[in-house]
Amino acid sequence: MLEHIIELCLPTIISACELMGIFVVAVTALHAFWLYCAGMVTRKPRNIKFQLAEGLATSLEFKMAAEILKTVLVRDLNELMVLGAVILLRALLSLLIHIEMKGEHAAPRENKSEES
Repeated sequence: MLEHIIELCLPTIISACELMGIFVVAVTALHAFWLYCAGMVTRKPRNIKFQLAEGLATSLEFKMAAEILKTVLVRDLNELMVLGAVILLRALLSLLIHIEMKGEHAAPRENKSEES
């Protein structure tokens, strides 16, 4: 009974998580592009790269949640191996984005200290 309910509800929840991730990427990309265009007009420097990386990291978290939920529906070893590879790749992407964000966040501090 419970297994049947899970099999009915889980695909909808997984799709919702995937859509949330897609939505976050789209909104973040549009916002970053807007800031870029505004910066070109005003000639005011903006930290667009950090904001875009932060949005991508958030999106990857939603996508990872969907992948983790997919593990409940796995039926054989081949599906599990593919799912594991996808989770590993997304985790690595998330790690790389976080490393990039730390570098971008530290760079403005270093430039300010050099100017003083």
